[in-house]
Amino acid sequence: MIEINGSLGEGGGQVLRSALTLSLLTQQPVRLTNIRGRRPKPGLQPQHLTAVKAAAEISSATVTGAALDSQELTFAPADVRAGDYRFDIGTAGSTSLVLQTIYLPLALGPDLSGLGDPKGLGSEITLIGGTHVPWSPSFHYLDLQWRPYVERLGLRIGLELELAGFYPQGNGQARARIERVERIGGMHLTERGALKGIQGISAVANLDKSIAERQRAQAMRRLQGRHNRIEIELLDLPSRVKGTFLLLLAEFKHGSACYVGLGAPGKRAEQVADEACLWLERFLATNGALDEYLADQLLLPLAFAEGPSELRTAKVTPHLLTNAEIIRAFGAAEIEIAGETGKPGLVRVRLRRETRGRGDKVMGDGRREIETGDER
Repeated sequence: MIEINGSLGEGGGQVLRSALTLSLLTQQPVRLTNIRGRRPKPGLQPQHLTAVKAAAEISSATVTGAALDSQELTFAPADVRAGDYRFDIGTAGSTSLVLQTIYLPLALGPDLSGLGDPKGLGSEITLIGGTHVPWSPSFHYLDLQWRPYVERLGLRIGLELELAGFYPQGNGQARARIERVERIGGMHLTERGALKGIQGISAVANLDKSIAERQRAQAMRRLQGRHNRIEIELLDLPSRVKGTFLLLLAEFKHGSACYVGLGAPGKRAEQVADEACLWLERFLATNGALDEYLADQLLLPLAFAEGPSELRTAKVTPHLLTNAEIIRAFGAAEIEIAGETGKPGLVRVRLRRETRGRGDKVMGDGRREIETGDER
């Protein structure tokens, strides 16, 4: 059993989610202690508990400690099985982070179609909770930035937003279609190339459209002169609650960067736009090929890619470093991160694996591989 201290690195939910994903992919049981040990309110909160339950449901796992505020958990998965799943967080917890816990095991799971399972080649996931909430990738970030890159690796994912969910109520609903794939490839992205343009979305839900217009106008003022092609679309989102956001996506010849400003009660539309613009301006001042959030989110799929990968991130973050430590603990890949925390850096990933059986299930034994250096 892999032993993980949940206060490792940044000591948040990232440790739990990555450990669950790696346990599913390698079929190694894991025991976590001090879960979210560096957070003001440690232990499993609704979003994290939903991630545990989702990981358990798709793999018929044996779990102990899956309860609110629990700081210890053991998780022993069986085989991952494709299917139709529905997960309701019950709060404004991030649906995106629950999805990112289970999508890769479902994509790389065994092919059950030959056994008469009509869902053997794909899964449908319904997620209820927050779709545009702080401290997590929004639905539109996933759809416009994350999804195109994981598809470049060979994954096939469809996303649909049915209802937007904002903090603090949540009540959003998103669907994901995850197709099974045989393998995924590596990625080499160290130079972003010339800026091709900036596109964006200024959106409101159950608020006056003038708020979205003010967000767009402020962003256009801030970005004036950056490029001759800047386009920001206005959207009125279906939702049961009120909310607003502005997303900016800078597209380069080879790479891209995406940043989102979220509205909140009492927060002016201009401030929402200023936040997204400031983060994009900071990115443009670096030599990063990708924004720091995407570099972190690509680390797990790259750890199971067929070939080596190399990425230049705009910023080495505690999340990135923590993610790398959890992957190393499972013996899944060799990861080298060159650069200081908070500064641009180069990320290199090389797979360590053995395959068993026709399904090409990725298995890992970190202790054996570290001792022998065996790579197959």
